[in-house]
Amino acid sequence: MLTVISVLMGALSCTPIRPGLTELPFRAPAPVSKADASPESSTEVPSPPSLPPTIYTLNSPLLSSVEPLSRKNISAARYEDVLRQAELSFAAGRRHYQAGQIDLARNDFDKAIKTLLETPEGLTSRPAIQRKFSEMVDEIYQFDVSGLGAGGDTDEPVFEGSPLDEIPELTFPVDPSQRNKITEEIRATASQLPLTANDEVLRYVTYFSSGKGKKILLSGLRRAGRYRPLIQRILDEECLPQELIHLAQAESGFFPRAFSRKKAGGMWQFMLSRGRQYGLEKTVSVDERLDPEKATRAAARHLRDLYAEFGDWYLAMAAYNCGPLNVQRAIERTGYADFWELARRGVLPKETVSYVPVILAMIIIAKNPAAHGIENVESEPPLEYSTVELEAPTHLALIADILECPIAEIRDLNPALLKDVAPAGYSLRVPKGKNAVVVSALGMIHPSQRASWRLHRVREGDSVASIAARYKVAVNKLVEINQLDGKLPAEGSLLVIPAAPYHERVLAKRPARVRPTVTSRTRTASRHSPKRRSARGVVVASKRPLASRHNVQDR
Repeated sequence: MLTVISVLMGALSCTPIRPGLTELPFRAPAPVSKADASPESSTEVPSPPSLPPTIYTLNSPLLSSVEPLSRKNISAARYEDVLRQAELSFAAGRRHYQAGQIDLARNDFDKAIKTLLETPEGLTSRPAIQRKFSEMVDEIYQFDVSGLGAGGDTDEPVFEGSPLDEIPELTFPVDPSQRNKITEEIRATASQLPLTANDEVLRYVTYFSSGKGKKILLSGLRRAGRYRPLIQRILDEECLPQELIHLAQAESGFFPRAFSRKKAGGMWQFMLSRGRQYGLEKTVSVDERLDPEKATRAAARHLRDLYAEFGDWYLAMAAYNCGPLNVQRAIERTGYADFWELARRGVLPKETVSYVPVILAMIIIAKNPAAHGIENVESEPPLEYSTVELEAPTHLALIADILECPIAEIRDLNPALLKDVAPAGYSLRVPKGKNAVVVSALGMIHPSQRASWRLHRVREGDSVASIAARYKVAVNKLVEINQLDGKLPAEGSLLVIPAAPYHERVLAKRPARVRPTVTSRTRTASRHSPKRRSARGVVVASKRPLASRHNVQDR
C-alpha cells in the first residue's frame, strides 16, 4: 500500500481509504498567514505569492501583472498555485511509476496529497480543491492495487458486498410527527412510482438519515453519478419509472462487481438462472451479470415483465427480490394481491418484507435531500468510454502499457471480465477517445502473442539491460524482436516485450518441490491432521484448519 494511504489515515483519523465509499475530510487547515488576514485587520494589501517557473506559468502572464490586487484575486492566485503544484507532483509520480521507480512515485504522490491537505482556509473554490483531493486519492489507489509495474501478474478480480446484506430488519416505534412530516413531503413530490409513509417505510427513512444507514445511502448516491445517465436512458427506452434506479442502489450500491451472500451478482443482483433467462451469459472469462449496460437492460426488461404479470409496482419489486413464483403463491394462499397485506400476514420472505420499504425510503430521501440533511452530495462524474473489438485474446496489462495507466483502471471499465486476459470477440472498454490509439498499438504485436507480450515506452535512463531485467526477458530476444542495433530508439518510442505467457511466469516463481521422505511417523501424523481439498480435488493434509476466505463462493 502506498505511503500516502498511511499518511491520510494518520492525518485525517478516518477509516482506511476505499474509493467511492467514504468522503474523506480535510486535515485541519494551517494557521492563516498575514496574507490571509481580513481587510479589517490590515491596511495594506499584501503582495501576491511568487510562483516558480512551470510549464503553466511560462505560457501565461502571472496574476501579479494586475495591480492592485484585491483579496479575492490573491485567493484565486494561491488557489491556482495549490492546484498547479499538486498536479505537477502527481504527474511526476505517474512518470516514475510507469518507469518502475516505485519509491520515487510514492514520494511524488505523497507530496501531491500533502499540498492539497495543507491548503489554507478561506481560499475561494475550496470545494474544487476537495474534489481534486478525492480524484487524486482514487487514482493513487488504482496505482496501488495494480502493484509494481503497469501490469502486474494478478489474475484475481475484486468483489464487493451487497448493501442489502448490511441493512438490518427494523422494528422500533415510529415518531408520529415524523409520519406527518414525510406525508407532507410525499404530497409535494413528483414520482412515477407510488410513494407511501407507513411505519415500515418511516423506520427506514429514519435509519438512512443518520449513522451507518446514512453512510450506506451517501455511498450509493455518490456512485450513482457514474451510471445514472446509462440507467436513465435504458429505463426511458423500456418505458419504466425513473425511480427504479434505486433498486440498483439498494441491491449493489452501484458496484458492478457486487455479490450477495446468496451469490446474486452484478449491479442488479441477478442469480445465474435468471440472468440467463434475460440473455446474461457466464463463461470462465466473462460474467455478463457484471456488465453495467447489459445487466441494466436485462433488469429493465425483467421489471417490465413483472409489472405486466402483477399490475402493481410494489408486488413487482417484491417479485424481483424473491422471485415471481413466491409472490404468486402468497397471493393464492391469502387471496390478497396487495404487498402490505401479504407482508402483514407473514407469507413473504423476511428479506422481501424489508426490501420494498428500503427502496421507498431511499426514493423519499433522494427526492427531498435537504429535509434529511444530505444536500450538496457531489456525485461521481459519469463513466465515459470507447470500445475496441478484440480479434484475439488480449492481456489487460498490454492495454495498460499502451494507455500508460494502471491495469486497475482497465479492470474498472470492464467489470464483467473475470480474468486479466480478455477473450477474442470481446468489446473492450477503454477511456473515451483512446480506441484509435489502442488499435494502432496492438498492430505492433501479432494476434497470437497479445495474451502475454507487452509494450514499453522508452524513457530517460532506460537501457536494453534494464528493460530486459524489468520484464524478465532475455536481452538477445529483446534486441532481436525489436531489431535494435545496439542502442535504444528515441525516448517515447515503443518497444515490443516478448514476455512469457502468464502461466509460465507463475511456474517460474514457484520453488522446486522436494519430495519428502515418507515414514510411519509422518503417515500417522497425516491421518490425524485436518484435511482440505486442493483445487484439483485431491485431499491433502494441512497442519491447521485454513481460515475461510471471503470471496464470491462464500456468499
